[in-house]
Amino acid sequence: MIAQPYHLYVERSDASKNMARYYAMSIEPNLFGDVCLLRKWGRIGSKGQMMVHRFGREEEAVELFLDLLLQKRKRGYRPRASVLS
Repeated sequence: MIAQPYHLYVERSDASKNMARYYAMSIEPNLFGDVCLLRKWGRIGSKGQMMVHRFGREEEAVELFLDLLLQKRKRGYRPRASVLS
């Protein structure tokens, strides 16, 4: 069982380069009791791609989650700006 929820959604946009990307991650259990890190990425508005990493222990999944988070922050990904009405 997952101790706490891990969900991340970040975006990187640069109009001068016609760049509009998203990156999403979450840690979830699968039906067989393994812990999975789900990664999804692509152009904003598209289905994109997905990759699943399976782990025996939650700590291993959290370690990869945090490493990937640091990589994305260094590349300029940030949480989506909220739109106020």
